[in-house]
Order: sequence, then structure tokens, then C-alpha cells
Amino acid sequence: MIEQLVQEIDQLSQEAVAAIQQAEESSQLEAIRIQYTGKKGALQAYTQKMKDLSNDDKPKLGKAISSFNQSFNEVFQTQLSQIKEKELNQQLMSESIDITLPGYSKPFGTAHILSQTLMEIEDFFIGLGYQVIDGFEVEQDLYNFEKMNLPKNHPARDMQDTFYINDELLLRTHTSPVQARTMEQHDFEKNGPLMMISPGKVYRRDDDDATHSHQFQQIEGLVIASEVTLADLKGTLLAFSKKMFGQDREIRLRPSYFPFTEPSVEVDVNCFKCGGKGCNVCKQTGWIEILGAGMVHPNVLEMSGVDSQRYSGFAFGLGIERVAMLKYNIDDIRHFYQNDLRFLNQFKGGTL
Repeated sequence: MIEQLVQEIDQLSQEAVAAIQQAEESSQLEAIRIQYTGKKGALQAYTQKMKDLSNDDKPKLGKAISSFNQSFNEVFQTQLSQIKEKELNQQLMSESIDITLPGYSKPFGTAHILSQTLMEIEDFFIGLGYQVIDGFEVEQDLYNFEKMNLPKNHPARDMQDTFYINDELLLRTHTSPVQARTMEQHDFEKNGPLMMISPGKVYRRDDDDATHSHQFQQIEGLVIASEVTLADLKGTLLAFSKKMFGQDREIRLRPSYFPFTEPSVEVDVNCFKCGGKGCNVCKQTGWIEILGAGMVHPNVLEMSGVDSQRYSGFAFGLGIERVAMLKYNIDDIRHFYQNDLRFLNQFKGGTL
């Protein structure tokens, strides 16, 4: 009987080795291990017969079972190593990175073209020693109009259609109220001359079209000191024009009217497309209007508590959108507010 059992175990060993060598996946090997050496596997049936054998035959059966386990384990581990190496190589191939492929570009944020223009203007005036001072967008009629030499029922108020909240509160039509409030608080004896710019949003009851908007951005400048002249204003604006539009730019001052300045001027820059010869941009005049300016009206100084006999000053105001439109040849103000990436992506100069 023992000879038959040993022969059967040897035959079982040959079958198991052949099955192992034919396996191509680790899952197949695991199934073979369970089939032959598991708790309910084929080898377990011979182990249970050990109790039925004589003491002389038990060692023989034990030796046969041990020989099976040794052969099985050796072939199993060899095949398992080969299969795992094969599977690892297949996994590496499926997860490999083709370094010849182009990289994935990630979009990056940039400052809006109006923000870029504003920062460029601010940097110029800060370099001249100006302060940047912000103010309220909801303003009192007193500061928006009356302290700007525009009393109630003054006909010049028709020049600026206004969004009123009530009789005394409104959405500011310019950033001049910031200047009036600053002049009230500035101590000329202690702090010396006042040099400031006041950027911000302003609101007017305009119908939106290619050149007008009910909301736009403005920046106004103010210098108050003793013996300030119109020549100081012209020199400042000439340097500004050269900075923003090119070093070969020239400016001219044309007489105009603003209630808060006297004398008042419109400031033109020679056309940067034709150089002053005349073209479609400058409407054949050779000049392009860029801003309004003038010497601060004595009434404006006095209403803000500044002695107009002792101090004088100049003021100017310009639209950020207008500067950007002229500088970058943009034909419609509405492009700034429509968030069209085809337009905005052309201005990547100001990274956040």
C-alpha cells in the first residue's frame, strides 16, 4: 500500500510541476497552490492517510510528502518570480512617460490691461514724489460739486449727468472730491507742498457705446505749493506723455473751461501713428486729445481752507480707458469689460 501511495504522490508532484510551469499569471499560480497544497488540496488527502499506516510505513509517506513540498515550492517560487517580473515590466510599460511629448502648459493669471495701465501711471507719478490717495465712490454733493466751485443750480452741472442716491449723496462723477478732502486735512506748514494722484472708478449717466461708458476709471493729479505755475503743469504733463506714449512725443495746451481750474486747458499729444502729419487716428489734425488740466481755481483753494494768496497749484484729470485705448490702438471701450479672452490674452505684460 505504501508503494502505491508514494507512486501516487510522485505522479501528483509531476502534475503540479507541469501546471506551475504552464501558468502565465500570478492568479493562476495561486489557484494551483490552493489546488495542491491548500487545506482542502490534493496533498492533504495523503497526509490524512498517515494515521492508517504502520510505524514502519509512516516515515516513507512523510518522506514522499516532504519531497513533493520541496519540488513544488522550488518550481513555484521560480515561476512566481518570473511571472512577477513579467507583470512588473508590463505595468511599467503601461505607466511609462513619453518624454518626447510636449509638456502641458498651464494658464497663468495676469493683471487686466486697465490695471496694467493704472500701475504704469502710478509708478511714474510716485517716481516724481506724488502720493496715491483713494477715496469714496459714494460721495457727498458738497465735495463732488460745491467744493469744486459748482454750487447748486450752477449751469456747469449739466456737463456731468449724475447718479443721485438722494439730495445729498451721489455716485462720484470724478475723483476730485478726494483732492478736496485731502486739502482740508493737509498741513502745509508742517508737511510742505501737497503732491497727490487719486485713481478710482467714477460714474456718469452716459449711454454705453464705443467711446462712452456709465462707469469708467479716472486718475486726477493735484499739486499745491507756493509759486506753482502753468509751466510746471506743462513740464509734468510733457514728461508723462513721453513716458506713456514714447520719448518723441510733444504736447500742446489749448484754452478750455472747467469750473474748478482757471485758466483751464485741454492737453493734446502729437499723433504717435503719423508723427503729426495727419491720419485717421488723429482725424488729420496731427494731434490727439488726452486729458484736461489747469491751475486750481482760487475759490477751490479757499473752500478747502487753503490760502489762495499764499499757495497756488495745478490739477489734471484723465481716463485710464482713454490712455489704454490710445496707447494700444483699441477702438471700443466695451472690450475692457466683456471679459473676452481673445482680447485680454493680447496683454500679458502684467503678471499677478
